[in-house]
Amino acid sequence: MRKQRTLKEAIKASGIGLHTGKRVEIELIPAPENHGIVFHRADRDVFIEINQENVIDTTLATTIGKNNVYIKTVEHLLATLYGLHIDNVLIKVWGDEVPIMDGSAAPWVYLIKTAGIIEQDAYKKEIIIKKPITIKEKGKFVALIPSRNFEIHYSIHFDNMFIGKQKIALEINEKTFIKEISKARTFGLLKDIEYLQSHNLALGGSLDNAIVVDEYGIINEDPLRYENEFVRHKVLDAIGDLSILGYDLKARYLAYKSGHELNNKLIRKMMADKDSYEIVGNPYMEKKIAAAVWANLEYKQKLT
Repeated sequence: MRKQRTLKEAIKASGIGLHTGKRVEIELIPAPENHGIVFHRADRDVFIEINQENVIDTTLATTIGKNNVYIKTVEHLLATLYGLHIDNVLIKVWGDEVPIMDGSAAPWVYLIKTAGIIEQDAYKKEIIIKKPITIKEKGKFVALIPSRNFEIHYSIHFDNMFIGKQKIALEINEKTFIKEISKARTFGLLKDIEYLQSHNLALGGSLDNAIVVDEYGIINEDPLRYENEFVRHKVLDAIGDLSILGYDLKARYLAYKSGHELNNKLIRKMMADKDSYEIVGNPYMEKKIAAAVWANLEYKQKLT
């Protein structure tokens, strides 16, 4: 169990919203212990805490909202905060969407590392998965199963020769997040983007903030940042979606063709089953509780 962390200095940035196409200003402000991650629609003076109840839409992106006020596309920033272990921050947004930046988490990593990170006195709570939670829908699959660490095993399969099938498995920590995941950009098929923009969606999407793929390959002049950048970006999205739990997650996340909607359903299903998890908030009890959980799991495995 680790200590909570926040920013050393405030961060200001601006950019285009991927789906609205509007210019947005944003500021990340250091916050005290146990504050958590809270968004503030500064232009509407509405505070939106990060929790599963405030996720109001998962179409094309994760949207949070409260009192009929919303903020779209929060997943990349949330993934960065989770990946860098930033637990307490107030995020002021002048607009209804988080800037897409270059379509990855790399700009957020740079800004946060430049501002600096400070450790606080309180400990970060952990959530330990005690039994498998699974969802299968329309040929897609997602699950959380017990693990001593936070691991992601992700597979995708697109009906596109260039993307095709990709998979990745890795433990998520600050080092792997920065090196293996943070630079992976959002992506889309050209035919899908043209359709979306004709229906006033993905209005801010461009070759500057997304990988665009047609039947021959990527249209972007810049090459892929990873050989399997597409599945790595899906991992980035999943980290952001799972971070909405508000705890350090001890589980193996398995996914096949999952997305924001299925990720949110998985969180809600898990939280509804109180026997599926244990929340640990005391570092002196963490080892005892974790040991008890694993002893019980290992005993059940022997029986089967």
